[in-house]
Amino acid sequence: MQDRSRTFKFYLLFFVLLFILCSLLSDAYAADNDKKPALQFSRDHDISQIKPRKPVKIKLHRTAKGEYQWDITGDNADDIMRADKRLRKLLETETNNK
Repeated sequence: MQDRSRTFKFYLLFFVLLFILCSLLSDAYAADNDKKPALQFSRDHDISQIKPRKPVKIKLHRTAKGEYQWDITGDNADDIMRADKRLRKLLETETNNK
């Protein structure tokens, strides 16, 4: 009879300690989660509206006289102007070297 009483007391003590340990761990986990902000995702509309630049297309032609002509197409006027200036500069240096 005393053996049953001892085992009962042992199991009772074990479950009480287990309950206390679980409640302490859950409180510590809840406190740790309160400190960390939740992950938030947002879409930046400025970034989503940026489109990649299309390259300038150049069609270079040579006339019967040996002169160069070109057709430049593109979406950005500044890029077209830069490409035109660069072609003129390259052709000037080529004609000066001859």
